[in-house]
Amino acid sequence: MRKGLLLLAGLLALAGCGDLPQPFAGRPGATAQALLAPPPARLAVPVPEPSKALLPAAAATAYAGAITDALVAREVPAVAGPVRRGDWRLDVAAERGAGVVTPVFTVDDPDGKPQGSVKGPPVPADAWSGSTPDALRQEAASAGGLIADLLTQIEAIRRRSDPNSLVNRAPRVAVPDVTGAPGDGNRSLALELRRLLPQQGEMVQATPQGADFTVAGTVHTSPGPNDTMQVDIEWHITDAAGHDLGKVVQLNDVPQGTLDGHWGDVALAVAQEAAGGIKQVIDKQTGAAASAPPAGTAGTTVAAPPAGVAAPASPGGTATPAAANP
Repeated sequence: MRKGLLLLAGLLALAGCGDLPQPFAGRPGATAQALLAPPPARLAVPVPEPSKALLPAAAATAYAGAITDALVAREVPAVAGPVRRGDWRLDVAAERGAGVVTPVFTVDDPDGKPQGSVKGPPVPADAWSGSTPDALRQEAASAGGLIADLLTQIEAIRRRSDPNSLVNRAPRVAVPDVTGAPGDGNRSLALELRRLLPQQGEMVQATPQGADFTVAGTVHTSPGPNDTMQVDIEWHITDAAGHDLGKVVQLNDVPQGTLDGHWGDVALAVAQEAAGGIKQVIDKQTGAAASAPPAGTAGTTVAAPPAGVAAPASPGGTATPAAANP
């Protein structure tokens, strides 16, 4: 449901390689590509009871579908229909006021516990009870943004309340030895990347046991024109469950035999240009770029977990964009 995003890694202008070849220094050859994330938990939108929604049965069904469409348009994994085990739930109700009806949306977690609610724009009472499909879609489109913002606030609070959440601690990143490189590249590339990633805030280890992410480097070489060799370096980032999260790709041509022995400063240049792209992919997964909840909206309430109690694991999966997942 989520589209893959292409993240252009900002490349550093590198120097200090002396008389050694600098095939990877200062050249825009690295891109960080975020891949399709594992499917997140669903947000079920069951048809509300007509008496609770203050709508006729047919209109209540149409309204649930319109709300679902509005959320899907905002990349929320919403599904109209009954709640299944493990689903989050959006309950739709309405309150009658002085000549108006105000829809109320409540988000329940998979245990059935309310996590927050928000009120939609009020609608004249006669227009609400006699709503046409087009009018319901228009009202749902207005409410969709409010619900998506509510989901973002719920997710931010739950992440920050969990001491084991990656919002509250540095990610553990495994960088095993690279494979496929000529000369001493397999070891040199891994050592340089292990040295650089901690400077960006990651905790680095050589083996994947207990790691949140693994960065596996592979090198492919092929003959190039004019006595050159094409070097293709790919850094694949996976999570603890082995799901592909993204990759950083570096392509360059070097003179034949350049990398058959000691890589030296070339390995440093490669690692420096790759590290930024790797950080982008990891930050996207941890929510580091947007860990604070948005400012509160009038009519919105969010349930905070009890003090000292870790929140359950987030159902939003990885690579959570703003207002995307519960």
